[in-house]
Amino acid sequence: MEPKVSEGGLNVTLTIRLLMHGKEVGSIIGKKGETVKKMREESGARINISEGNCPERIVTITGPTDAIFKAFAMIAYRFEEDIINSMSNSTATSKPPVTLRLVVPASQCGSLIGKGGSKIKEIRESTGAQVQVAGDMLPNSTERAVTISGTPDAIIQCVKQICVVMLESPPKGATIPYRPKPASAPVIFAGGQVRADPLAASTANLSLLLQHQPLPAYAIQGQYAIPHPDLTKLHQLAMQQTPFTPLGQTTPAFPGMDAGAQAGAHELSIPNDLIGCIIGRQGTKINEIRQMSGAQIKIASATEGSAERQITITGSPANISLAQYLINARLTSEVTGMGAL
Repeated sequence: MEPKVSEGGLNVTLTIRLLMHGKEVGSIIGKKGETVKKMREESGARINISEGNCPERIVTITGPTDAIFKAFAMIAYRFEEDIINSMSNSTATSKPPVTLRLVVPASQCGSLIGKGGSKIKEIRESTGAQVQVAGDMLPNSTERAVTISGTPDAIIQCVKQICVVMLESPPKGATIPYRPKPASAPVIFAGGQVRADPLAASTANLSLLLQHQPLPAYAIQGQYAIPHPDLTKLHQLAMQQTPFTPLGQTTPAFPGMDAGAQAGAHELSIPNDLIGCIIGRQGTKINEIRQMSGAQIKIASATEGSAERQITITGSPANISLAQYLINARLTSEVTGMGAL
């Protein structure tokens, strides 16, 4: 949620993000996009839906507060229609509530909960809606899901109160937005070979990097020098979750570098005027690098009088090497003006 106050402070523009499953999104879009078009026209809000190759999608609603509330009302009533229609084909006697999931920066969730849970209790009691704030952040982000359940009217009143809290307590620091991962993605290896493996979105992103980024023969500077055609193998190795290589198996692509190797740390110094290209807008680039490499990456705060920022990369040797490469690729593209990643 990104509150923006226009000149004079008379009109407040909000951006609210919702997390939806494919079936819910299909209901919002409607046949040939007619439903979402109607919602946009009648509410006056901008409604954008993230790309469709994911089981979950992000629906972003932006506009003045009154437009936001109109859009929310239309979505809530649409979902209630879906519930009523589904009940006509089932034996269920009690109507389930309408449920919406907001995506909220974790730094604002404390204000939403209130001291000892006082604020969230107040919202529940005054609106009649059920509100739950997830304890954990959504994967690879600094956002949490806030689930609202109830009648459409209760949900609309609840959203209004949540918006007031969000405006009174803006997010602290940079927000890394949640990006749902595709269920499967084709992997394009260096040389153009395509395999339709059900791998994570980060593999597809890495494949795009391999296609477009100018690569030296040995891409990684530092502890490991790896020929660039092996970067996809390195990525797969970095993404392996097993702490130990199974008995009788080795990792032939990278002798001595196994995904379960003891975690280590590596430090880099990046000039202040280039740190922005590593972080990206609202942390998008550093989030991508974390996702692709599987490494933990911490960027130290700016130190007065210093011309550099310290980056600490933690993980297995494969995680660290891939993170190093991706950071170097960002720097190269910035310096050469290509902006390839």
